[in-house]
Amino acid sequence: MPQSRKINFQKLRTGTHETFRSLEIRNFRLFFIGQLISQTGNWLTLIAQALLVLHLTNNNGVAVGVLTGCQFFPLLFLGAWTGVVADRSDKRKLLMIVQSCAMGQSFILAILGFSHNPPLFAFYAVALLGGVATAFDNPTRRSFIVEMIPDTHVQNAVSLNSALMTGSRIFGPAIAGLLITTVGYGWCFTVDGLSYVAVIYGLSRMRIADLYPSVRATRSKGQVREGLKYVFAIPEIRTSLVMLAIVGTFAFNFDVVIPLLVKKTFSGSDGAFTLLYAVVSFGSLGGALMTARRTTNSVRQISRSALIFGISLLAIAAAPSFLLSFPGAILLGFASISFMTSIFVIVQLNASSEMRGRVLAIQALVFLGATPIGGPIVGALCQIFGARTGFIVGALSCFAAAAYGHRNQPK
Repeated sequence: MPQSRKINFQKLRTGTHETFRSLEIRNFRLFFIGQLISQTGNWLTLIAQALLVLHLTNNNGVAVGVLTGCQFFPLLFLGAWTGVVADRSDKRKLLMIVQSCAMGQSFILAILGFSHNPPLFAFYAVALLGGVATAFDNPTRRSFIVEMIPDTHVQNAVSLNSALMTGSRIFGPAIAGLLITTVGYGWCFTVDGLSYVAVIYGLSRMRIADLYPSVRATRSKGQVREGLKYVFAIPEIRTSLVMLAIVGTFAFNFDVVIPLLVKKTFSGSDGAFTLLYAVVSFGSLGGALMTARRTTNSVRQISRSALIFGISLLAIAAAPSFLLSFPGAILLGFASISFMTSIFVIVQLNASSEMRGRVLAIQALVFLGATPIGGPIVGALCQIFGARTGFIVGALSCFAAAAYGHRNQPK
């Protein structure tokens, strides 16, 4: 073998090892595989819910916006408190309880999906229940990541978790489109419910002795307020969360703007919607794998990602046809996940172990809790002025966040 080829092969092997090194740890590997299956199933539900509500309401953008709001509305009330629960609890056991509840929610949706002409309010009610589960799951799951790996692997594990989430977005929408067009909506929800078995099994098979448990917070008054003070006292976290609030409110409403763009602007089918979502997800996977190889993150990098995020949204808004929206969709996936992952890593690395659950819950509150506000607003704008308007509004929010981050970089 020529020397140059040997060198290139060695570089490839080294790069691959650096990108996936956290998977060498058994507990994280069990977590990763279970979450990959479960998150793929979760996307079946997200896609099927949005499309089924569109069918029930004759493509009403406001109705989809309200559904998205219901999914995340509980975070506005429970978000910070669930972080306190995560800080006080055995996170592995709490996750098993939460995932079991989420499984039940999916099976309720399956019953609705198999029903003839199910009532719209029932989907809103179940979405609210799912939002409660998400409020507990998000800070617990993300703070548990650092309990499975040593400190040297935190950046890599967080990035791989983001790659997992985006990888599920590639397969989930594609499988959802196949199931919807062949056997119907009910089977999407059923398969999602069954997928929770994988994550519950993975959690149950972990070696407790190999975990790196965080210091549990003791019960005391004012712990939510303490978490808020802690967030605002650290410049990197404070600036990152303000940027996340701006972008999360108006730019991350993919579940609202993408189906409306495909179905109302491009007159596409359910299959076309899932295809465009898969294209976005391919870009996201590339962005997540790139950030997995980084050793540092900064507010400057977040600002740069927000700027590219905004440019990608404008590119999709300007696309004259469905196929010509693909380049912008790939860039959208790449920039959006780079933006999110960089913020996740900064928060994970700058938060102390006894405060991590609360800080991550506040982060989830800022991001996911902003969706009930932005989702209906963006949906209404799309309904009145067209789906392209939603992408333009999102782009402007990204540019505003980039400018804020540039002006408020920690010294």
